[in-house]
Amino acid sequence: MTDTPKQDAELDTRGLMCPEPVMMLHTRIVEVPVGGILRVVATDPSTTRDIPRFCQFLDHELLDQEEAADEYRFWIRRGH
Repeated sequence: MTDTPKQDAELDTRGLMCPEPVMMLHTRIVEVPVGGILRVVATDPSTTRDIPRFCQFLDHELLDQEEAADEYRFWIRRGH
């Protein structure tokens, strides 16, 4: 990722395994204002599949994602 999007909130799910990261994301995203950006940090590789699907299904925009040092990071713009 070249430019890190500004973030309004962060969700740290490191050490948690499926389905906990997505369940926590579901709860946390509603606390972010519409159009706001939530950064999610995870260590579970299944989040690379589950979080994009979550965004697509619930009309949130996955702005970017990256993997570094066994961590997965996602920047999500909250939809309506």
